Amino acid sequence: MKVLVAGSSGGIGAAIADKLRADGDYVLTISRFGEPSSSHLVCDLTKPESVDQVSKFLADRGPVDAVFCCTGILHGGWNMPEKSLLQLTSEWLQQNMLVNVQSHIHLAQAIAPQVKRTAPIKWVSLSAMVGSIEDNALGGWYSYRMSKAALNMFIRNLSIEWGRKAPGSVVVAQHPGTTDTGLSEPFQSGVAKGKLYSREQTASRLIVVMKKLSEKEHGKLLYWDGSVIVF
Repeated sequence: MKVLVAGSSGGIGAAIADKLRADGDYVLTISRFGEPSSSHLVCDLTKPESVDQVSKFLADRGPVDAVFCCTGILHGGWNMPEKSLLQLTSEWLQQNMLVNVQSHIHLAQAIAPQVKRTAPIKWVSLSAMVGSIEDNALGGWYSYRMSKAALNMFIRNLSIEWGRKAPGSVVVAQHPGTTDTGLSEPFQSGVAKGKLYSREQTASRLIVVMKKLSEKEHGKLLYWDGSVIVF
């Protein structure tokens, strides 16, 4: 299987790429870091020019069978998730939308010409349960929640378009579960015992679900085990 992993320098993305290679799959990777190679593209998917960069990178490598888009942001040295409305700023909201949504859009735009009836695709965007409107009973985390809800809507739209264009394609958003990475580190003390997963465990679970994706999951937000989360 030929699989593209975007955000491969992050904890989950790197673990997915490593596991796929160990399983014998052919892996292409994209991230902002690392050394360029025949299988790795260095680019920033938040930037519009990344669409052409990815398109050119894939041009001589043929269509991919599956994509994991693992790009995302929850906090930074300059900002943490908001606890109240008055902490919400336009700058941080825009940054969340740029990384958590626009990067996925740019990647899909680059891959879109390869998606055909003769070349259906499996697409997995890492999202989050906190992006579910129905599941939100706690509030807070305004920018992150809104950006993940927007990502989920993008995935639903993309699933409809690619489902018509290339029947057999399966496009989903997926919540990976709380994983021991830099993204979750500031919040791990509040995670219930047994609910903080290793990168390797998360990667294995996501790959198992990806390889079994079928029409019944198309356009859905999934939990790490493949069960459906309400939007």
